[in-house]
Amino acid sequence: MIDSPSLRQRVFTGLKPTGRLQLGNYLGAIRPVLDLAADAANDVLVCVVDLHALTVEHDPARLRADTREMATTLLACGLDASATLFVQSAVPAHTELSYLLECTATYGEMQRMVQFKEKGRGNPSTRLSLLTYPALMAADILLHRTDVVPVGDDQRQHLELAIALARRFNARYGEVFTVPRAAVQPAAARVKDLRDPTSKMGKSGADPSGVLFLMDAADTIAAKVRRAVPDDDPSLTADDPARPGVTNLAVVLGAVTGRSAEQAVAGLHGAAALKAAVTDAVVDLLEPLQRRHRELAADPDAVTALLAAGAGVVLDEASHTLDAARGAMGLLTRSDR
Repeated sequence: MIDSPSLRQRVFTGLKPTGRLQLGNYLGAIRPVLDLAADAANDVLVCVVDLHALTVEHDPARLRADTREMATTLLACGLDASATLFVQSAVPAHTELSYLLECTATYGEMQRMVQFKEKGRGNPSTRLSLLTYPALMAADILLHRTDVVPVGDDQRQHLELAIALARRFNARYGEVFTVPRAAVQPAAARVKDLRDPTSKMGKSGADPSGVLFLMDAADTIAAKVRRAVPDDDPSLTADDPARPGVTNLAVVLGAVTGRSAEQAVAGLHGAAALKAAVTDAVVDLLEPLQRRHRELAADPDAVTALLAAGAGVVLDEASHTLDAARGAMGLLTRSDR
């Protein structure tokens, strides 16, 4: 089996460009990536997986803008030279390896994937790519000789498929792929909508007045928090199911300040004090991020150059992995052409 190229463990994570990013995206997806990159034991690849957005109806101009926005936001949040950032479609080997893995997977495996069962099964207009894109996800991981993939519960099934395909390919054609393993991330704070604290923040179709977007101005943040679901009880608790609005604000405050929800509300009295503390904490978190974002957005060529450099870092190794897979399956390799 091919080993990773250094003593550090190779970590791969992919982030789908999703448009306007909000606080839940930061806490659940972006901050864990920053934590991984800060650990010197990790060789972290961060991929903006734009090809995954093609599995459903989309606007091409919006996708390009969302891809750049995701990359710009990751950089603004503090992703630096400690990680390699690149766009999936800039590395053509992703799609070619995806086809080779489709030739390794079975229809039964693909149709059992939760995403297809929930969004596509029984709908004749479903794009074929929604059925097959788990092979692309596997290619994303296996192409880069990944040791570790950070996963949450919603992605565990896809990683299990990637592991199964790697083992099957190696057994059938020879030892080509590093078999990855899962690194279960600590559960991220489940931030809810400020206006509807029974729903996830940022849920499709949600009222934007209950969503804290990363680029919201300070006065907008203050207004949204001020209009959060009211609670007249001056006592504050962090886990009372009968008071979801208070619980949600406590969770937000704790997550943003790096404390538990219980610790966050200790010493506070009344909803007004809690809302003021949440506003201050969120503004303090987002203001430097927004300042850096403005600098990067004003220099788009710099972002383009950083993404090109990231793709350049992974292209050669990806080509070698793909060539090894091609040769193992009986296809001509670069040396044969």
